[in-house]
Amino acid sequence: MSNQELELRKFVVPEIITGENASRLIARYLVHFESKRPLIVTDKIVRQQSWFVEIEQQVHEAVGDFYVFDDVTPNPKDHEAMKGAEIFLANECDLIIAIGGGSPMDAAKCISIVSTNGGHILDYEGVDQINLPGPPLICIPTTAGTAADISQFAIINDTESKIKKAIISKMVVPDLALIDPMPLMTMDAYLTACTGMDVLTHAIEAYVSNAHSTLTDIHALEGIRLVNAHLESAVGDQRTVATMYHMMIASTQAGMAFSNASLGAVHAMAHSLGGLLDLAHGECNSILLEHVIKINFDSVPKRYTAIASAMGIATEGESQEEIRESLLNRISSLRSNIGIPPRVSVPDLTELQREALIEAALSDPCIITNPKELTESEVGEIFDRIIQTSQEKIQ
Repeated sequence: MSNQELELRKFVVPEIITGENASRLIARYLVHFESKRPLIVTDKIVRQQSWFVEIEQQVHEAVGDFYVFDDVTPNPKDHEAMKGAEIFLANECDLIIAIGGGSPMDAAKCISIVSTNGGHILDYEGVDQINLPGPPLICIPTTAGTAADISQFAIINDTESKIKKAIISKMVVPDLALIDPMPLMTMDAYLTACTGMDVLTHAIEAYVSNAHSTLTDIHALEGIRLVNAHLESAVGDQRTVATMYHMMIASTQAGMAFSNASLGAVHAMAHSLGGLLDLAHGECNSILLEHVIKINFDSVPKRYTAIASAMGIATEGESQEEIRESLLNRISSLRSNIGIPPRVSVPDLTELQREALIEAALSDPCIITNPKELTESEVGEIFDRIIQTSQEKIQ
C-alpha cells in the first residue's frame, strides 16, 4: 500500500436514482422537499422534447405553480446565471430542477449560489468560496456526459474575459439526481459522441489525477470500461435503451470519480478553448485527450497501463512504449469511429489569442491535479497540433 493511499480523502455524492423512467419520480420528490414554487432551468432545445413536456406535467400536478428559465446557452454565461437568479428571487421560488446537459445543470448550480449568497456569480470562482448552501437542487441529466448532476463542480463562462471559470464546492453538489436513459434516445449522434468522449476523459483524468483515491479509482475504471464497450453502439442507428443506460451509468461512475479526484490538463485546455472560442466542451476534450496522454504517460505508466486494460488492450508482456501506442491508437480510432475530427477549426487565430489560450489553461484549477507539471511550451505545442487555421487550409 502506497503512502498516497493512506492520505485523507473525502468522497461526496448526492442521492442518486437510476433506471428507466427515473425522471417520473420528480413529483414524489417535490412533495418530499415540500416545494411550493420550483424553478425549472433548461434550454430551448430540451424544452421542445416530448419527454420534457411529460416531466413538466408531473411538476404541474405536484405543485401547481412553477416557473421555467430556458435562456441557457452552450457554455453557460455569467449573465445567464444572474438572470436566472433574479427570476428565482422575484418569484419567491423554493427549489431548482435542472433538466438538460451540462449547461443547464451548471447554470442551475450558479443560480442556486447567487440566490442564497448574493453578489455576482464570478465572486465564487475557485475552491470552497461559497458560505451558504443553496435551495434544494434536483438534476435530471439528458446527456451521458458532464455528470454535473452529481459533481461538486460548476463551470461558468466569464463573458468579459472569455474564460471559463470553475466553481468547486460541496455546496453545489445536487440534492438528488434522477438518472433516466429515456431522454437520451432523442439525442443526435454527434452530441452522443462528444458527450460520451467527455465521460471517457473524466474517467481517465480522474484515474491519473494526483488526488485520486481507492474509491475514485474503482469508479474511474468502471466508467472507462463502460464507455469503451458501449459508446460506438450508442452513436449508431440501432441504439437501445439498454445501451443508453450503460452510457448513463458510465457518466455517473466517471462523475463520482472526477468530482472527488478532480481532473487534469485535458479539461484545463478544453475550458480554455471553450471559453475563448466558444467551442463545444466534449469535442474539445475528445480532440485533446490523446495528445495529453502522450505527454503524461511516462509520469504514471502503471496507471495508464490499467486504463489500457480497462479498454480491452492486452498489456501483459508488453513494453511501456507498446502499451502507450496501443492506448493512443484505441482512443484515436474510437474518436474517429464516432465521427469526431482530429482537430478543431479556428479560422483566424491570432498570436494574442494563442497566448491567451495557454495562459487560461495554465491558470485553470484542473491543471493542478494533472500527473505531470506542464510547461508553457508544452501546452502551446499541444494547442498548435490540434488547432487548424484558415492559413493551413490554404496551404
